[in-house]
Amino acid sequence: MVNFVLIGVCILAGMVFKETKSIHPDAHKGINTWILYLALPAVSFKYLPKVNWTLDMLFPIVATFLIAVFSVVFMLFYSKKKGYSRRSRSTMELASGYSNTSFIGFPLISAFYGESLLSIAIICDQTMFLALSTLGIIAAVKGGSKSGKVSAKFILKRLITFPPLLGCIGALSLSQFIDFTVAEPFFDKLAATVSPLALFSVGLQLKFNGWKKLIPQISTSMLYKLILAPAMVLCLALLFGIKGDVAKITIFEAAMPTVVTSSIIAEQFRLNTKLTNLIIGFSIIVGFFTTAVWYEIINLLF
Repeated sequence: MVNFVLIGVCILAGMVFKETKSIHPDAHKGINTWILYLALPAVSFKYLPKVNWTLDMLFPIVATFLIAVFSVVFMLFYSKKKGYSRRSRSTMELASGYSNTSFIGFPLISAFYGESLLSIAIICDQTMFLALSTLGIIAAVKGGSKSGKVSAKFILKRLITFPPLLGCIGALSLSQFIDFTVAEPFFDKLAATVSPLALFSVGLQLKFNGWKKLIPQISTSMLYKLILAPAMVLCLALLFGIKGDVAKITIFEAAMPTVVTSSIIAEQFRLNTKLTNLIIGFSIIVGFFTTAVWYEIINLLF
């Protein structure tokens, strides 16, 4: 119960601080820097060395990429039917194919399943970033530039300079030679800042103005992100006999709302940032209810 209260209080606090102008408009950038450079790498060092690696652990990786790929296909048909431009299509691909696996996902997993299963969630999160930094960037470039070309060098640079990914690699490799048991209390303290600060940052960035004209795009994006994507992952788990915590967390992470980072990418590549921000905001609110439904479905089937 405390975790649910924490989620509500932190997001509402961010929204109130923003509306009352009690905080700098760019304050979320500093908060995100702490999360990306210190807190999320600490989560990797806290949990990844304890992961029992099995073939089932490939499931979160495959499922996360499939969600992104099918988002491209789904939005291609939808955009053609509606006659949308390549820019609008890319915006919807970016806002629909990538889950908020850390900022919202980690707190909700802690609330529903407990912190011990964050090790599986980290795999989903890092895979999501890989997909966003490759497939997501390609979609953004095609929709936001005249040439529509993206270089492998550009994608590689984004990957090797992303702190959480470096933390993930460091935790997996260094734990083979170093015992981090002594440092666990230190990692605990840093990792504990992820949930409250991430949720507060989300609250600072939520925007809802001008939503009525974009209801068709917003609702279609949320249909895919909050319902179709987790349903697809659930069917894959049943089809291939993936069970237990790996199946539960992978499906639950697939049901998370749109990742906040998609707004940053949309702005960088001149996509429809207004639409992206609205999808992020509404998907977070609606996602609190749909994830509770998915939790019951998952427990019923697994």
